[in-house]
Amino acid sequence: MTESSRPAASSPAAPPALLDDELLARIRSRAAAHDAANTFPFDDVTELAEAGYLRALVPTRFGGLGLTLPQLAAEQARLAAHAPATALAINMHLVWTGVAKAMHDRGDSALDFVLTEAAAGAIFGFGVSEPGNDLVLFGSGTDAAPQPDGGYRFTGTKVFTSLSPVWTSLGTMGLDTSDPGRPLIVWAFLDRAEAGITRSDDWDTLGMRGSQSQTTRLDAAYAPPHRVVRKLPPGPVADPLIFGIFATFEILLAAVYTGLAQRAIELGVEAAKRRHSAKNDGRSLSQDPDIRRRIAQAAMLLDALYPQIDTLARDVDALVDHGPFWFARLSGLKHRAVESAKEVVDLMVRVNGGASYFTGDELGRLYRDVLAGLFHPSNSDSAHATVAAAWLGPLDE
Repeated sequence: MTESSRPAASSPAAPPALLDDELLARIRSRAAAHDAANTFPFDDVTELAEAGYLRALVPTRFGGLGLTLPQLAAEQARLAAHAPATALAINMHLVWTGVAKAMHDRGDSALDFVLTEAAAGAIFGFGVSEPGNDLVLFGSGTDAAPQPDGGYRFTGTKVFTSLSPVWTSLGTMGLDTSDPGRPLIVWAFLDRAEAGITRSDDWDTLGMRGSQSQTTRLDAAYAPPHRVVRKLPPGPVADPLIFGIFATFEILLAAVYTGLAQRAIELGVEAAKRRHSAKNDGRSLSQDPDIRRRIAQAAMLLDALYPQIDTLARDVDALVDHGPFWFARLSGLKHRAVESAKEVVDLMVRVNGGASYFTGDELGRLYRDVLAGLFHPSNSDSAHATVAAAWLGPLDE
Protein backbone atom coordinates (compact mmCIF):
# COMPACT_ATOMS: atom_id res chain seq x y z
CA MET A 1 0.00 0.00 0.00
CA THR A 2 1.46 3.38 -0.94
CA GLU A 3 0.95 6.69 0.80
CA SER A 4 -1.37 7.85 -1.96
CA SER A 5 -3.53 4.73 -1.57
CA ARG A 6 -3.89 4.97 2.20
CA PRO A 7 -7.53 4.63 3.26
CA ALA A 8 -9.05 8.08 3.51
CA ALA A 9 -10.68 7.21 6.83
CA SER A 10 -7.26 7.05 8.49
CA SER A 11 -6.66 10.79 8.34
CA PRO A 12 -8.71 13.99 8.15
CA ALA A 13 -8.73 16.00 4.95
CA ALA A 14 -5.47 17.88 4.46
CA PRO A 15 -4.04 20.44 2.04
CA PRO A 16 -1.57 19.36 -0.65
CA ALA A 17 1.48 17.68 0.87
CA LEU A 18 4.74 19.57 1.27
CA LEU A 19 6.88 16.44 0.91
CA ASP A 20 6.37 14.78 -2.47
CA ASP A 21 6.22 11.03 -2.94
CA GLU A 22 9.53 10.86 -4.79
CA LEU A 23 11.40 12.58 -1.95
CA LEU A 24 9.78 10.33 0.63
CA ALA A 25 10.62 7.25 -1.43
CA ARG A 26 14.29 8.27 -1.52
CA ILE A 27 14.29 8.81 2.22
CA ARG A 28 12.69 5.40 2.81
CA SER A 29 15.26 3.74 0.52
CA ARG A 30 18.06 4.91 2.83
CA ALA A 31 16.46 4.19 6.20
CA ALA A 32 17.45 0.54 6.53
CA ALA A 33 21.09 1.25 5.72
CA HIS A 34 21.30 4.03 8.31
CA ASP A 35 19.79 1.69 10.89
CA ALA A 36 22.16 -1.16 10.04
CA ALA A 37 25.29 1.02 10.00
CA ASN A 38 24.19 3.29 12.86
CA THR A 39 24.80 6.40 10.76
CA PHE A 40 23.20 9.81 10.51
CA PRO A 41 20.97 10.55 7.48
CA PHE A 42 22.83 13.58 6.15
CA ASP A 43 21.22 13.19 2.72
CA ASP A 44 17.75 13.20 4.27
CA VAL A 45 18.40 16.43 6.15
CA THR A 46 19.88 18.07 3.06
CA GLU A 47 16.91 17.14 0.91
CA LEU A 48 14.39 18.16 3.57
CA ALA A 49 16.13 21.52 3.91
CA GLU A 50 16.07 22.02 0.15
CA ALA A 51 12.34 21.28 0.17
CA GLY A 52 11.84 24.02 2.77
CA TYR A 53 10.82 21.56 5.46
CA LEU A 54 13.06 22.99 8.17
CA ARG A 55 11.28 26.33 7.83
CA ALA A 56 7.81 24.86 7.34
CA LEU A 57 6.37 26.30 10.58
CA VAL A 58 8.11 29.65 10.23
CA PRO A 59 5.56 32.33 9.31
CA THR A 60 5.92 33.76 5.80
CA ARG A 61 6.76 37.23 7.17
CA PHE A 62 9.90 35.71 8.68
CA GLY A 63 10.85 33.94 5.46
CA GLY A 64 9.22 30.59 6.12
CA LEU A 65 6.49 28.52 4.48
CA GLY A 66 3.79 29.44 7.00
CA LEU A 67 2.36 25.96 7.63
CA THR A 68 -0.01 25.52 10.53
CA LEU A 69 0.75 23.10 13.35
CA PRO A 70 -1.94 20.64 12.14
CA GLN A 71 -0.44 20.71 8.66
CA LEU A 72 3.05 20.04 9.96
CA ALA A 73 1.83 17.25 12.24
CA ALA A 74 0.31 15.55 9.19
CA GLU A 75 3.61 15.94 7.32
CA GLN A 76 5.58 14.52 10.24
CA ALA A 77 3.34 11.47 10.28
CA ARG A 78 4.01 10.97 6.55
CA LEU A 79 7.77 11.37 7.03
CA ALA A 80 7.78 8.94 9.97
CA ALA A 81 5.96 6.36 7.87
CA HIS A 82 8.97 6.41 5.55
CA ALA A 83 11.87 6.87 7.99
CA PRO A 84 11.00 7.06 11.70
CA ALA A 85 14.52 7.95 12.85
CA THR A 86 14.79 10.83 10.36
CA ALA A 87 11.40 12.12 11.45
CA LEU A 88 12.33 11.89 15.12
CA ALA A 89 15.61 13.72 14.59
CA ILE A 90 14.16 16.57 12.54
CA ASN A 91 11.29 16.76 15.03
CA MET A 92 13.54 18.48 17.57
CA HIS A 93 14.36 21.33 15.19
CA LEU A 94 10.70 21.62 14.27
CA VAL A 95 9.77 21.77 17.95
CA TRP A 96 11.88 24.88 18.48
CA THR A 97 10.34 26.61 15.46
CA GLY A 98 6.93 25.59 16.77
CA VAL A 99 7.70 27.00 20.22
CA ALA A 100 8.84 30.27 18.66
CA LYS A 101 5.67 30.45 16.56
CA ALA A 102 3.41 29.66 19.51
CA MET A 103 5.07 32.38 21.58
CA HIS A 104 4.91 34.90 18.74
CA ASP A 105 1.22 34.13 18.22
CA ARG A 106 0.70 34.96 21.91
CA GLY A 107 2.49 38.30 21.68
CA ASP A 108 5.87 37.12 23.00
CA SER A 109 8.80 37.91 20.69
CA ALA A 110 11.57 36.35 22.81
CA LEU A 111 12.16 33.58 20.28
CA ASP A 112 11.58 35.53 17.08
CA PHE A 113 15.29 35.09 16.35
CA VAL A 114 14.66 31.34 16.09
CA LEU A 115 12.17 32.00 13.30
CA THR A 116 14.50 34.36 11.47
CA GLU A 117 17.52 32.09 11.79
CA ALA A 118 15.60 28.93 10.86
CA ALA A 119 14.41 30.68 7.71
CA ALA A 120 18.07 31.44 6.94
CA GLY A 121 19.14 27.81 7.33
CA ALA A 122 20.00 27.37 11.02
CA ILE A 123 19.28 23.98 12.57
CA PHE A 124 18.19 23.94 16.20
CA GLY A 125 18.96 21.12 18.62
CA PHE A 126 17.07 20.27 21.79
CA GLY A 127 19.46 20.08 24.75
CA VAL A 128 17.11 19.54 27.68
CA SER A 129 17.15 15.90 28.82
CA GLU A 130 19.66 15.06 31.55
CA PRO A 131 20.60 11.74 33.15
CA GLY A 132 18.55 11.21 36.29
CA ASN A 133 16.48 14.38 35.92
CA ASP A 134 12.85 13.29 36.05
CA LEU A 135 11.78 16.89 36.66
CA VAL A 136 12.47 17.50 32.94
CA LEU A 137 11.46 21.14 32.25
CA PHE A 138 11.07 22.03 35.92
CA GLY A 139 14.53 21.30 37.28
CA SER A 140 18.10 20.86 36.11
CA GLY A 141 21.40 19.32 37.15
CA THR A 142 23.25 21.63 34.76
CA ASP A 143 24.92 24.65 36.33
CA ALA A 144 24.06 28.03 34.80
CA ALA A 145 26.63 30.56 36.00
CA PRO A 146 25.73 34.23 35.48
CA GLN A 147 28.36 36.40 33.82
CA PRO A 148 29.08 40.11 34.37
CA ASP A 149 27.75 40.99 30.90
CA GLY A 150 24.37 39.31 31.53
CA GLY A 151 25.23 36.12 29.68
CA TYR A 152 25.54 32.64 31.21
CA ARG A 153 28.00 29.76 31.16
CA PHE A 154 26.49 26.28 31.22
CA THR A 155 28.20 23.21 32.67
CA GLY A 156 26.53 19.80 32.62
CA THR A 157 25.55 16.78 30.57
CA LYS A 158 22.64 16.57 28.15
CA VAL A 159 21.42 13.25 26.75
CA PHE A 160 19.22 12.25 23.81
CA THR A 161 20.42 15.29 21.86
CA SER A 162 18.91 14.47 18.47
CA LEU A 163 20.48 15.97 15.33
CA SER A 164 23.84 15.90 17.14
CA PRO A 165 25.94 15.84 13.95
CA VAL A 166 24.26 18.88 12.34
CA TRP A 167 22.61 21.26 14.78
CA THR A 168 24.01 24.80 14.65
CA SER A 169 22.28 26.20 17.74
CA LEU A 170 21.33 24.30 20.90
CA GLY A 171 18.37 25.34 23.00
CA THR A 172 19.16 24.33 26.56
CA MET A 173 18.60 25.15 30.22
CA GLY A 174 20.41 25.04 33.54
CA LEU A 175 20.02 26.07 37.19
CA ASP A 176 21.36 29.41 38.44
CA THR A 177 22.07 29.05 42.18
CA SER A 178 24.06 32.26 42.57
CA ASP A 179 21.30 33.49 44.91
CA PRO A 180 20.57 30.48 47.18
CA GLY A 181 17.28 32.00 48.23
CA ARG A 182 16.10 32.46 44.65
CA PRO A 183 17.30 29.71 42.29
CA LEU A 184 16.33 30.15 38.65
CA ILE A 185 15.97 27.88 35.65
CA VAL A 186 17.78 29.71 32.85
CA TRP A 187 16.84 29.02 29.23
CA ALA A 188 19.29 30.00 26.52
CA PHE A 189 20.70 29.11 23.12
CA LEU A 190 24.28 28.06 22.55
CA ASP A 191 26.08 28.48 19.26
CA ARG A 192 27.88 25.31 18.14
CA ALA A 193 31.06 27.31 17.46
CA GLU A 194 31.34 28.26 21.13
CA ALA A 195 34.08 26.61 23.18
CA GLY A 196 33.06 24.11 25.83
CA ILE A 197 30.62 22.04 23.76
CA THR A 198 31.51 18.45 22.95
CA ARG A 199 29.44 15.50 21.79
CA SER A 200 30.11 11.83 22.38
CA ASP A 201 29.79 9.32 19.58
CA ASP A 202 27.80 7.07 21.92
CA TRP A 203 24.51 6.54 20.08
CA ASP A 204 24.46 2.74 19.69
CA THR A 205 20.89 1.86 20.54
CA LEU A 206 18.17 -0.71 19.98
CA GLY A 207 16.19 1.51 17.62
CA MET A 208 15.87 5.03 16.16
CA ARG A 209 19.55 4.64 15.34
CA GLY A 210 19.61 7.18 12.53
CA SER A 211 18.57 10.00 14.85
CA GLN A 212 22.09 9.98 16.37
CA SER A 213 20.76 11.51 19.59
CA GLN A 214 24.18 11.65 21.18
CA THR A 215 25.30 12.86 24.60
CA THR A 216 26.34 16.52 24.71
CA ARG A 217 28.70 17.82 27.38
CA LEU A 218 28.81 21.48 28.31
CA ASP A 219 31.90 22.87 30.01
CA ALA A 220 31.34 26.55 30.76
CA ALA A 221 29.69 26.93 27.34
CA TYR A 222 28.75 30.58 26.88
CA ALA A 223 25.37 32.04 25.91
CA PRO A 224 25.50 35.83 25.34
CA PRO A 225 22.81 38.05 26.88
CA HIS A 226 20.73 38.26 23.71
CA ARG A 227 20.49 34.44 23.61
CA VAL A 228 19.24 34.15 27.20
CA VAL A 229 15.48 33.93 26.76
CA ARG A 230 14.01 33.07 30.17
CA LYS A 231 14.77 32.94 33.88
CA LEU A 232 12.04 31.02 35.68
CA PRO A 233 11.60 29.61 39.17
CA PRO A 234 12.04 25.82 39.37
CA GLY A 235 8.88 23.75 39.26
CA PRO A 236 5.68 24.08 37.22
CA VAL A 237 5.14 27.65 36.06
CA ALA A 238 2.67 29.34 33.73
CA ASP A 239 4.87 30.75 31.00
CA PRO A 240 4.48 30.85 27.20
CA LEU A 241 7.89 29.21 26.73
CA ILE A 242 6.98 26.20 28.89
CA PHE A 243 3.58 25.88 27.26
CA GLY A 244 5.09 26.18 23.79
CA ILE A 245 7.67 23.46 24.47
CA PHE A 246 5.16 21.11 26.04
CA ALA A 247 2.48 21.59 23.38
CA THR A 248 4.67 21.42 20.29
CA PHE A 249 6.86 18.59 21.59
CA GLU A 250 3.96 16.34 22.58
CA ILE A 251 1.90 16.95 19.45
CA LEU A 252 4.71 16.46 16.94
CA LEU A 253 6.06 13.47 18.86
CA ALA A 254 2.60 11.88 18.77
CA ALA A 255 2.55 12.49 15.01
CA VAL A 256 5.88 10.68 14.55
CA TYR A 257 4.71 7.53 16.33
CA THR A 258 1.35 7.65 14.60
CA GLY A 259 3.11 7.71 11.23
CA LEU A 260 5.25 4.77 12.31
CA ALA A 261 2.08 2.86 13.19
CA GLN A 262 0.54 3.77 9.83
CA ARG A 263 3.48 2.15 8.05
CA ALA A 264 3.23 -0.93 10.26
CA ILE A 265 -0.37 -1.48 9.16
CA GLU A 266 0.58 -1.04 5.51
CA LEU A 267 3.24 -3.72 5.92
CA GLY A 268 0.83 -5.98 7.82
CA VAL A 269 -1.77 -5.72 5.04
CA GLU A 270 0.89 -6.54 2.44
CA ALA A 271 1.99 -9.56 4.48
CA ALA A 272 -1.57 -10.82 4.91
CA LYS A 273 -2.14 -10.69 1.16
CA ARG A 274 1.25 -12.20 0.34
CA ARG A 275 1.30 -15.07 2.81
CA HIS A 276 -0.70 -18.27 2.42
CA SER A 277 -1.83 -20.97 4.80
CA ALA A 278 -0.96 -24.60 4.07
CA LYS A 279 -3.53 -25.88 6.56
CA ASN A 280 -6.27 -23.91 4.79
CA ASP A 281 -5.64 -25.23 1.28
CA GLY A 282 -3.15 -22.49 0.43
CA ARG A 283 -5.63 -19.67 0.91
CA SER A 284 -4.31 -16.17 1.49
CA LEU A 285 -3.95 -15.15 5.13
CA SER A 286 -6.09 -12.14 4.26
CA GLN A 287 -8.99 -14.62 4.46
CA ASP A 288 -8.05 -15.85 7.94
CA PRO A 289 -10.49 -14.48 10.58
CA ASP A 290 -7.76 -14.12 13.22
CA ILE A 291 -5.50 -12.16 10.86
CA ARG A 292 -8.38 -9.96 9.78
CA ARG A 293 -9.25 -9.22 13.39
CA ARG A 294 -5.68 -8.18 14.18
CA ILE A 295 -5.58 -5.80 11.24
CA ALA A 296 -8.99 -4.39 12.16
CA GLN A 297 -7.89 -3.88 15.76
CA ALA A 298 -4.75 -2.08 14.63
CA ALA A 299 -6.71 0.12 12.20
CA MET A 300 -9.17 1.17 14.90
CA LEU A 301 -6.32 2.12 17.21
CA LEU A 302 -4.74 4.22 14.46
CA ASP A 303 -7.98 5.88 13.39
CA ALA A 304 -8.43 7.25 16.91
CA LEU A 305 -5.09 9.09 16.85
CA TYR A 306 -5.33 11.32 13.78
CA PRO A 307 -8.35 13.36 14.96
CA GLN A 308 -6.81 13.85 18.43
CA ILE A 309 -3.55 15.15 17.00
CA ASP A 310 -5.35 17.42 14.56
CA THR A 311 -7.73 18.83 17.18
CA LEU A 312 -5.08 19.68 19.76
CA ALA A 313 -2.79 21.15 17.11
CA ARG A 314 -5.64 23.35 15.88
CA ASP A 315 -6.33 24.44 19.45
CA VAL A 316 -2.71 25.52 19.91
CA ASP A 317 -2.83 27.63 16.75
CA ALA A 318 -6.25 29.06 17.66
CA LEU A 319 -5.08 30.05 21.17
CA VAL A 320 -7.84 27.95 22.75
CA ASP A 321 -7.77 28.08 26.55
CA HIS A 322 -8.08 24.62 28.10
CA GLY A 323 -6.97 25.98 31.47
CA PRO A 324 -5.62 23.33 33.84
CA PHE A 325 -6.52 20.59 31.35
CA TRP A 326 -4.02 21.71 28.68
CA PHE A 327 -1.10 19.70 30.05
CA ALA A 328 -3.32 16.73 30.83
CA ARG A 329 -4.58 16.58 27.25
CA LEU A 330 -1.12 17.02 25.75
CA SER A 331 0.57 14.41 27.89
CA GLY A 332 -2.39 12.09 27.41
CA LEU A 333 -2.09 12.47 23.63
CA LYS A 334 1.59 11.53 23.62
CA HIS A 335 0.96 8.56 25.91
CA ARG A 336 -1.93 7.26 23.81
CA ALA A 337 -0.01 7.68 20.55
CA VAL A 338 3.02 5.77 21.77
CA GLU A 339 1.08 3.00 23.48
CA SER A 340 -1.23 2.61 20.50
CA ALA A 341 1.71 2.55 18.09
CA LYS A 342 3.40 -0.14 20.20
CA GLU A 343 0.26 -2.26 20.10
CA VAL A 344 -0.21 -1.72 16.36
CA VAL A 345 3.36 -2.77 15.60
CA ASP A 346 3.06 -5.81 17.85
CA LEU A 347 -0.14 -6.88 16.09
CA MET A 348 1.44 -6.47 12.66
CA VAL A 349 4.55 -8.41 13.66
CA ARG A 350 2.22 -11.28 14.54
CA VAL A 351 0.56 -10.93 11.14
CA ASN A 352 3.92 -10.90 9.37
CA GLY A 353 5.17 -13.94 11.27
CA GLY A 354 8.73 -15.09 11.77
CA ALA A 355 10.13 -12.88 9.00
CA SER A 356 9.90 -9.95 11.42
CA TYR A 357 12.53 -11.58 13.61
CA PHE A 358 15.22 -11.01 11.00
CA THR A 359 17.16 -7.75 11.31
CA GLY A 360 16.61 -6.80 7.67
CA ASP A 361 12.83 -6.87 7.94
CA GLU A 362 11.18 -3.44 8.03
CA LEU A 363 8.56 -4.47 10.57
CA GLY A 364 11.34 -5.77 12.79
CA ARG A 365 12.98 -2.35 12.56
CA LEU A 366 9.71 -0.60 13.41
CA TYR A 367 9.35 -2.95 16.39
CA ARG A 368 12.66 -1.62 17.70
CA ASP A 369 12.03 2.00 16.72
CA VAL A 370 8.67 2.26 18.45
CA LEU A 371 10.21 1.41 21.83
CA ALA A 372 11.97 4.78 21.88
CA GLY A 373 8.57 6.36 22.56
CA LEU A 374 8.66 4.97 26.09
CA PHE A 375 11.53 7.26 27.01
CA HIS A 376 10.27 10.59 25.70
CA PRO A 377 8.49 12.91 28.12
CA SER A 378 5.80 12.57 29.21
CA ASN A 379 6.32 8.95 30.18
CA SER A 380 3.44 6.77 31.33
CA ASP A 381 3.78 7.56 35.05
CA SER A 382 4.13 11.30 34.44
CA ALA A 383 1.18 11.42 32.04
CA HIS A 384 -1.12 9.63 34.47
CA ALA A 385 -0.02 11.88 37.33
CA THR A 386 -0.67 14.98 35.22
CA VAL A 387 -4.15 13.84 34.22
CA ALA A 388 -5.00 12.85 37.80
CA ALA A 389 -3.90 16.27 39.07
CA ALA A 390 -6.09 18.02 36.49
CA TRP A 391 -9.16 16.07 37.60
CA LEU A 392 -8.50 15.60 41.31
CA GLY A 393 -6.20 18.47 42.20
CA PRO A 394 -2.65 18.13 43.53
CA LEU A 395 -1.61 15.58 46.10
CA ASP A 396 -1.85 16.67 49.72
CA GLU A 397 1.36 18.02 51.19
